[in-house]
Amino acid sequence: MSVLQAADAAVYYEESGTGPDVVWLAAGDQKGSIWRRYQTPAFDQDYRSITYDARGVGGTTSAKAAPWPIADHAADVIALIEARCTAPVSLVGLSMGSLIAQEVAFTRPDLVRVAIVMGTCVRKTGFIREWEQAEIDFRRAGGALSPQFALAHYAFLLYPASALGDDELWEKLRGLVADDFSERDGEMLAAQWEACLEYDSTERLPRCQVPLHVIGFSEDVQTPPRRARQVAELAANGTFHLLEGLGHGSAFGHRPDIVNERIRAILTEHS
Repeated sequence: MSVLQAADAAVYYEESGTGPDVVWLAAGDQKGSIWRRYQTPAFDQDYRSITYDARGVGGTTSAKAAPWPIADHAADVIALIEARCTAPVSLVGLSMGSLIAQEVAFTRPDLVRVAIVMGTCVRKTGFIREWEQAEIDFRRAGGALSPQFALAHYAFLLYPASALGDDELWEKLRGLVADDFSERDGEMLAAQWEACLEYDSTERLPRCQVPLHVIGFSEDVQTPPRRARQVAELAANGTFHLLEGLGHGSAFGHRPDIVNERIRAILTEHS
């Protein structure tokens, strides 16, 4: 556990494993340690994993006031790669982490071997925009969810019905959801999600030569797979992968084996 002093942020990060560098980028509201439950233990024998906390969550602090655009988050990752990695590296992101990975690939393609982006989109429109704006407005107005309601609310957004209907599995998943969402700072949550709401990669995806492997989940209600497919189709060097029966957060506790298998296959392809 270490802290890197970037331009205007102190970035909290962790390292493990040996081999080519993989930087793991977490979703909004989730600390980098989310990857250390089910992902890095499965990869540390063959890869060196770097996880970190984005501004607004966990141990990272910012001298610049919120909100922070995705470009600011990407600058932190670039600083981390330059200070702690041997480039080019592989990026693995989920949700907000995918947007940050895309921005790093656009801004510093020399640092990126391949970007694996999951549960992502080109830009927020339609229902996913209205839902995320409502969450932001609710928090900015001082709204707060009780831990019990937050548990139920975010579980619906993370996991498919097949997982939520399995009582034994739910006993395992509920702790994961509670750790990340039951006691969140509303202003910091809104700051992270505002960055996602404002991000638009329409113009730059066609010019990005970094291989982008886009993973969509068939039961993802936060970012339906059609949205992820659009990223791959628009990207100059994009490939789409659809994982059936999985939701936005299925990498954590539900079916990490399926997600990890696909990530490993992509990393191997670009080794």
